[in-house]
Formats: sequence, C-alpha cells, structure tokens
Amino acid sequence: MSPSYPVGLVWFRRDLRLADNAALYDALRQCAQLYCVFVLDDSILASLPRADRRVEFICQSLAELDQSLRSSSGRSDVGLIVRRGLAQDIIPALARELGAQAVFCNDDDEPQALARDAGVRRQLRAQQVNFLPSKDHRIFGRDEVLTQSLSPFSVFTPYKNAWLRKITPFYLSSYPSERHLGAKLAARPEADTRPVPSAAELGFAAGTLDGLRLPTGVSGARQLLADFLPRLPKYQAARDFPALKGPSYLSVHLRFGTVSIRELARIAYEAAHNEDWPPQAREGAATWLSELIWRDFYFQILAHHPHVTERSFKPAYDAIEWESGPEADALFSAWCEGRTGYPLVDAAMRQLNTSGYMHNRLRMVTASFLVKDLGLDWRRGEAYFAEKLNDFDLAANNGGWQWAASTGCDAQPWFRIFNPVTQSQKFDAQGQFIARYVPEVAALPAKLRHAPWLAKPIELAEAGIRLGQHYPYPVVDHAAAREKTLARYAVVKSSSDQDS
Repeated sequence: MSPSYPVGLVWFRRDLRLADNAALYDALRQCAQLYCVFVLDDSILASLPRADRRVEFICQSLAELDQSLRSSSGRSDVGLIVRRGLAQDIIPALARELGAQAVFCNDDDEPQALARDAGVRRQLRAQQVNFLPSKDHRIFGRDEVLTQSLSPFSVFTPYKNAWLRKITPFYLSSYPSERHLGAKLAARPEADTRPVPSAAELGFAAGTLDGLRLPTGVSGARQLLADFLPRLPKYQAARDFPALKGPSYLSVHLRFGTVSIRELARIAYEAAHNEDWPPQAREGAATWLSELIWRDFYFQILAHHPHVTERSFKPAYDAIEWESGPEADALFSAWCEGRTGYPLVDAAMRQLNTSGYMHNRLRMVTASFLVKDLGLDWRRGEAYFAEKLNDFDLAANNGGWQWAASTGCDAQPWFRIFNPVTQSQKFDAQGQFIARYVPEVAALPAKLRHAPWLAKPIELAEAGIRLGQHYPYPVVDHAAAREKTLARYAVVKSSSDQDS
C-alpha cells in the first residue's frame, strides 16, 4: 500500500522495543518517513522517589532502543528523540517541528494516561495532525472479551473461558515491525542526537540496579526468557515457593514493553497444547498462560471501572472502618519495614525494599496481613507497593490488593484470612527464604523460623536470640486479629444484604 502520510511520529511509552510493536508496524505501513520519540514526563518523574529503580531501568532500556534504531539503518543521524517535560506540550510541539501529519502510539487505559492522551489529541487535532493509537500491551482490549449481554466480566474464570474460546493464532501472531524500518527513519534534529540521559543526569540515584540480577532492555528480556523456558514445564509445581526459582521474572519487562505479550502468550498457549509434552508439563504452561490472562482481566476491569483506583470495586466495602490513629500508623510502619514479628511477612517486605521485587505468593500473604491482621486500609498497602515495585502496573496492583482485601471483583471471600505462620510452613517449609531476608532468626532450626515466639527459651538461647531485642515479638496475635476482622467485615456484609 502507498503511504498515507509523508511524515509520521512514533511515540514510545510502555513499549520499549522494535520487534512486534503494533504502533511501529502501523506507522511503517502508513508513513514514508518516521521519527521516534520518548518523553521523560515530568508529571510522572516529579512524584517518584530519588532512588526509584524504575528510572534507571527505563534509561538503560531507552539507550538500548536508541542503539537498535541506529543499528537498523547503519546511520548515526537517526535514533530515538528523548525529551523531558510534559507530554501534552512536547508531542504537539514536536509534531509541528518535524512536519508530521500523524502521531502513532500504543494505547493505555489507565485514567491518567487517558486524560493525557485526550489533551494531546485535542492539540494535535487543532494542528490537523492525526492521533492514531494501537493495541499492544495486552492480547484483548477493553471490549473484545465480553459476556453474552455485552457487558464486562467481573469474575475471572468465566472471563478466562471466554478468552480461551476467542483466542486464535491471529491474536498471538507478531507484527513485522522491524521490516523496512532502517530505510524509513528520518534524521533527528541536531539537538536530539545527544545520548539518552542517565538516571543520574535526570536527578535520580545511580546504581540502583547494581547486584539485583535485573537485566534491562530487550536483551535483558531475551536473557530472562531463555532462562525460564527450560523451567516452564515445572512452573505449576514451583511457582508458589519463594525459595525456588519458579517464576519467569519477566513482569517488569512486560510492564515496560521490552518483551511482547503476544510472544509470551503464544509460547504458553502452544506449550499448553503440545501433545509431545507430558500432562504435568502442559499443566505448567497452562498455569503460566492463566497468569497472563489474569493480566488482561485486570486491564479490562480498570478500563470499565476506573473508580477502583480510588474506591472499592464493591461499593458496600467502602463502609469498612479501618484502624486509624498513631497506633495504626506504627503498625503500618512495622509492616513497611519488615518488623512485624512474623518472619515470612517480614522477609517478603525486606525483599521488596531491597530489590523492588516480591514473589507473587508473598504479595498475597503480605496484603492479607496488612488488611486482615493489622486492620489497615488496603489503599495504604497499594500505594506502598506502587512506590516500591519495579513491575508496578496500576491494573494488576489494584486488582491484587482488592482481591486480598475482599473488596474487588472475583475477590478472596471476606472470611478467608491467610494465616502467616501456616503459609510460611507450607511455602517455605525449610525456612530458606526467611533465613535469607531475616537473618536474625536464621540460627533457629528450620521448623522454628516460622514462629520464633513459640520456641522454647533454651532454643532461643542456643540460637543467640532474645525476642524483643534481636527480633520483635508479633505486633498482633493472629487469632485475635482474625476474629476482629471477621466482625469488621460481617457488619458491612450484613448491611449490604439488608440493602439488596
């Protein structure tokens, strides 16, 4: 087909790769010449801690993207345009400066992103420039998997079944977005040929990824994927145990688009249906695919119910009276800092604080503990995870927290409360994970690491541990906290039943 636009601008956002990139593919098909841009948006950067690891991840990934653009053409005058400011100002101004007739990007259903894009669209329209978003970071968009009454699903299993019925090779096929790219890239303005800025140059801490074994960019995603594929057949068996190398560790790469969701879903789907694999191996792949479908599910919940970013999915649960005041604040600090006296909870929080990563099983355990043991508002924990997680994604983070708090769609029943000790005994039986992140109790025999306050005085003495000095006593009694939580939720549930 002949190009529709002499000049196009591709705006990279959460899609930091050239291969299998929907917006880039659409731009290549419709434009004679292309420019590529990434905006270091001050509306986002201003709210981040100075030691935010995600800034360094993005900067390193952008540097690799810039190098890939230059390598695709063999020219030094092409590459990624990187500008800092407000996207609402920069994109329309850059389109005018470059003489672009269209701006291509991959869409984003987060409320702030929708507001930003609406502002950009209005300004571009005034300049007679088209704004053309594509679907890229999920398999199905907000309205592609609906109930028979054409309403969004609010329960995961029916959504998953509909997702699986709808899926075909078409939805999993990749876009040949690198084809002819080198020939279409236009020379950047002279001022934009400087290297991608580092985190330090942006005013953020340097070296935040040192020692974390978190490779960045597309090359980092390829490395992690290659490491995971031999482990995929055992995913179902290993995924819940934080001391084992079970997960793919690709979540941060999915978040910033240094790997394609279509590629991962295709691998999982084909492996789950591979008759050459034994049933247990196929089950491992099917379980991984199910996790990817959960991701789509939470995206469509956020798209159709944006109120979840501030309130409960189920309005009745907004009436819950959470603990507040200085004592509640002290409990929250203990949870954040990993000093609740429950070793598995503390180990998980310390893992998060030191690495920006938390095992998925432990995300559920720590969230349940905050809400149902400490009686604190789930939004406090959600905000803390949003600040700390390398792979923070609004839809998944909100969905996970509301699931744990029993306030969301398809949530954990309100009367189901994780016991942090039995969770520890089941999923870290030898206390290996605990010993790594809570060395204060590592000298105890493995069976005593789960609840050191239950150890005999002689056992504590032999390990050189004095509770309350070397490691805290539990900040709450789980059994008593459980009863209090059941009463807290029962009041709301009773009121809700009377109103219905």
